[in-house]
Amino acid sequence: MGTRNQALSLRPFLPQDAGALVELFRASIEGLTADDYDDEQRVAWMSQADDEAAFSARLAQNLTILALHQSQIVGFASFKNNQFLDMLYVHPDNSGQGVGGYLLEAIEKLSAHRGVKKITLESSDTAKDFFVARGYDPQSRNTHLRAGQWLGVTTMTKELADITAGRAH
Repeated sequence: MGTRNQALSLRPFLPQDAGALVELFRASIEGLTADDYDDEQRVAWMSQADDEAAFSARLAQNLTILALHQSQIVGFASFKNNQFLDMLYVHPDNSGQGVGGYLLEAIEKLSAHRGVKKITLESSDTAKDFFVARGYDPQSRNTHLRAGQWLGVTTMTKELADITAGRAH
């Protein structure tokens, strides 16, 4: 299924999207991270979505946008407190087709328009090269304990260009 940017649309998260995003979250981890995380680590990571209501509340309290292709959700991104990219997940069937970049660009533009100067994120080992290719600088290596498993991540940052420069005020 080709989903290059021209075929994608964006919309905000709605509470009724929670079930679909739980499935996408799990499918993304299961389908894309096996080279970097073992089975136990991936199960622990996916357990963050075991409580669908809590997962939905987390998405609802953030700026969460969905990427759609032909009305199907193919990815989502969630931005927390105008500073932290909390989640960016793409369905494995749509990986490598521009969905992640489209979502990240949208978050960056929305953030810059809100006056955000820098975005911080914690990248999985799987996504690290994706973020580096888009101008994010690795800052530190960290681990998180999830359901009894340690997961390695890299804290990364990107300074946003002042997109309001040069506009009449």
